[in-house]
Amino acid sequence: MQRTALYELHQQAGGRMVEFAGWEMPVQYAGIIQEVQSVRQRWGVFDVSHMARAYFRGGDSLAFLSRLVPSDLSKIASMTGQYTVLTNERGGVVDDVIIYQLQLDEYLMVFNAANRQKDLNWFTRWRSAWAMHVAIDDQTEQTTMLAVQGPEATERLSAILGASLDATPRFGATFVEWGNARVFAARTGYTGEDGFELIAPAETGVRLWETLLQAGATPCGLGARDVLRVEAGLHLYGHELTEDTNPIEAGLGWLVSDRLNYLGAEVIQQVKQTGPSRKLMGVRLQERGVPREGYPVLIEGQPVSALTSGVYSPTLEQGIGMAYLPAEYAKAGTPCAVEIRGKAVPAVVSTRRFLKSGG
Repeated sequence: MQRTALYELHQQAGGRMVEFAGWEMPVQYAGIIQEVQSVRQRWGVFDVSHMARAYFRGGDSLAFLSRLVPSDLSKIASMTGQYTVLTNERGGVVDDVIIYQLQLDEYLMVFNAANRQKDLNWFTRWRSAWAMHVAIDDQTEQTTMLAVQGPEATERLSAILGASLDATPRFGATFVEWGNARVFAARTGYTGEDGFELIAPAETGVRLWETLLQAGATPCGLGARDVLRVEAGLHLYGHELTEDTNPIEAGLGWLVSDRLNYLGAEVIQQVKQTGPSRKLMGVRLQERGVPREGYPVLIEGQPVSALTSGVYSPTLEQGIGMAYLPAEYAKAGTPCAVEIRGKAVPAVVSTRRFLKSGG
């Protein structure tokens, strides 16, 4: 099992360690609810060094990446990023990623820990098949990645790094000199809050983590991260996204350009034109209960789907989840139920914008 450079610091901070995607990671420190509240109300920091990080360099970099994703990467300006998905020939999702353009012919991709080797093999396969000149440099184990999130995150981080980050737009990025090293700072995250994700050499990341905690940031684990991302209606690979999931049914049609020169383009365009047979929706419990992945979703007493994710939301003080529902039921306000330990708990279909929509 792999460990990040911060492993000993997690233990010192009281982190309870668990296995996740081949890494030994903290699932919680003081407690999941407290950590969620810290991020929603103040600021917190996550070690996300298990996430994969690879650089693509060379004259064919843009053309190569463009054939792997449905988004129009030519529209990415220097030092900005694009959330998108890698697609296969069937129009399914190989992974969801963020691609940053650092400069002409140099891109940084952040992708999922569980898919690291699969994705690297995927890149190598298609680079060879398309005879493209692009160097792929996996820097996952040489760097750390921290996510500093919450309404106070930008102001606090600016003070620590000695750089004004407030002017950096959402999905914008900058380099900051800190601790005799160059830190990559992108205004991105996985919580639904403002904040930055930082990539730095491993030893710099250790000092940065210590500095953030000394400045009052709450250390947060994977448990809080999962609750926060479900509250924000964000996808998790292996749950809302798989190699058999079309991005249109996943509610990611906004990522799909009109280009036809990427893997699975014709399949995806067909679904876009005809409409998907199912749609990813939110589900809100109307009574007490904690929904979990795999729990059946019932319409008029009959199972029609199962939750892809489910949590108790301390922010909303109710159980929430996500599920792919047949298109005819995929409308906010539709009554439903979630079967929890044999009991049908009343619920309602909603959008995935749990924090900003009552419907």
